[in-house]
Amino acid sequence: MILEAKRLGYQVAVIDPAGDCPASSICDHLIVAPLDDPKAYPELAKYSDVITYESEHIDTAGLAALEQEGYNVYPSVKALTTIQNKFLQKTALQKGNIPVPEFSKVTTTDDIREMGKPENFGYPLMLKATRGGYDGKGNAFIKTEADIERAYNELGGGKVELMVEAFLDFEKEISFIVCRGINGERAVYPIAENTHANSVLDTTAVPAKINKSIEEKATNIADAVMSIFDGVGTFCVEMFVGKDGEVYVNEVAPRPHNSGHYTIEACFSDQFENHIRAIVGLPFGSTKLMSPVVMVNLLGQSDGVTNLVGLNEAYENPNVRVHLYGKSESRIARKMGHYTVIADTVDKAMEQAQALKSIVRVEGE
Repeated sequence: MILEAKRLGYQVAVIDPAGDCPASSICDHLIVAPLDDPKAYPELAKYSDVITYESEHIDTAGLAALEQEGYNVYPSVKALTTIQNKFLQKTALQKGNIPVPEFSKVTTTDDIREMGKPENFGYPLMLKATRGGYDGKGNAFIKTEADIERAYNELGGGKVELMVEAFLDFEKEISFIVCRGINGERAVYPIAENTHANSVLDTTAVPAKINKSIEEKATNIADAVMSIFDGVGTFCVEMFVGKDGEVYVNEVAPRPHNSGHYTIEACFSDQFENHIRAIVGLPFGSTKLMSPVVMVNLLGQSDGVTNLVGLNEAYENPNVRVHLYGKSESRIARKMGHYTVIADTVDKAMEQAQALKSIVRVEGE
């Protein structure tokens, strides 16, 4: 986002807990502070005409105070407050007639057992912390009643708010990157097809292999979701394509998203540029797909100082581009970067992308 903002002539101030954060080398002002530090937000506002964020796990009270003082905060604090709590998010979607897996708030293990009964959700179940979860963190799979105690304790039951969802037997996961401007204008990117490994996004392939009926359902749902949250900026709508042919919303993220990184190489205006355009009131750039593409996440393979391996070999393919995020410390399973491959077809791009998995990687020295 910073690189796109600076290309358009804007200056950027950032709050980050780490002095050597990836933004530190390119932002104009860095405020080193925890993301829930109430003193940091007024400091940020001193430099800012427009305030945005790239994580939903932040202090809404601090942002709300700035919004009340007249600062422009996009997406809105109202949208963020609803979305960052998975139970409130699902409730808002359900009220808006958006198809979602069945869900219920739970407090005790007995509550979970009740929802596991055949007349309710039945097994298996997904237990989720309503706040703070990402990349599989904050989720626990309950296959049978015997898993309840383990899952409950694993997520901090009794200390954090929990909810349970009926497990959806889905065919594939897809996602929509949608941008909405201050005036309500919208820009929609092509539908992406996502594959996960250990609950972390592994690959994103575009165009998604879905039929016209699924495409139309997903498009209508994404449009309705944007109306429900009335947000400004880039949003990601993650969906499940059920084996019953229906489309269900899994989660909504009020920010540029990992599954939208493919837009950097494959679309004329990527999700980050259009996010900046949205929050400053500029018209959107084209979201048309210029080439089939596959993105693969680079996760840390070991702990230590970040070391990228295999770049020279990867770049023997002229249609590969590697992104390293500038995180100084590699940790096992931490998102350290990604690479994209473009090709004539998505199958060719996938074949080349998979071949690189054993070649390009991030290790700790």
